[in-house]
Amino acid sequence: MLNLERLRTLDAPARHGSVSAAADGLHVTTSAVSQQLAKLEREVGQQLLARNGRGVRLTDVGRLLADHAARIISQVEAAQSDIEAQRGRVVGDVRISAFPTAARGLLPATVRLLRDDHPELRVRSRELEPEAGIRGVMRGDIDLAVVLDWSNRRLPVPDGLTTAHLLDDAPDVAMPVDHPLAGRREVELEEFADDEWVSWPEGEFCYEWLMFTMRSKGVEPRITHLAGEYHTQLALISAGFGVCVAPRLGRGMVPEGVAFVPVRQLMRRHVYAAWRTDADRRPSIRAAVDALRTAAERVDGRPVPPSADEG
Repeated sequence: MLNLERLRTLDAPARHGSVSAAADGLHVTTSAVSQQLAKLEREVGQQLLARNGRGVRLTDVGRLLADHAARIISQVEAAQSDIEAQRGRVVGDVRISAFPTAARGLLPATVRLLRDDHPELRVRSRELEPEAGIRGVMRGDIDLAVVLDWSNRRLPVPDGLTTAHLLDDAPDVAMPVDHPLAGRREVELEEFADDEWVSWPEGEFCYEWLMFTMRSKGVEPRITHLAGEYHTQLALISAGFGVCVAPRLGRGMVPEGVAFVPVRQLMRRHVYAAWRTDADRRPSIRAAVDALRTAAERVDGRPVPPSADEG
């Protein structure tokens, strides 16, 4: 009989394209992945992986079995959802990820609501950038991801995921208090064409958004400082080193010497939850989405329709 965990291991390189990426996704060593796949090869009696330069690729048989594995895993998750739904109780584990400002601005209240209302539910959370959160949900490492995109640059959401809008976050530009534009009521991003910028690290979704947005206005931004932690960005600006786009969600304490001016353009960060559609009937997922909505409503100050955005 085929081992389910080994099928999960085979599904990982099929999704991620390499054994090393699969190991990262499964949070194990490449050696552990290779050992599991070797055992699976002995179970089926055929070669599943073949050398491909310095890496490996799935053989035709490996690809065939990986396709079956993906369907089997989906069916197992659907069965778990049905069992939970039949039981009707919010119990077990729910794993939630959120990008940094949502991890600060939404997760603490969400976890508190879930623990108060559903004491038998074990909540585990972790901070992940939006694209990493989506990948985690797709491969089953995460049950629910809080992600974002921008009104002028959407985050691709793969088929098989359901989403629910939580809130819209208006951005400001953070700058030193002695900046010439610090006293303005509103600003345009292109007005900072000659400024140095503090930005998120290269490759992250918001970094790519900033480059895309400024270039669409005919400006090549001078990004001189990269910092993944929002408060590090503000510390650099407090010291007089550039400007940055500053979200309002999860802002918290602000160092002295920093001014915020709203961006005039109608730009918003859309914050939403994403989960696998085949897990939609799990009471734990529905409870987590409801808790996130309540936390978001408290932050945003406006009611969020219960299911109008889901799809």
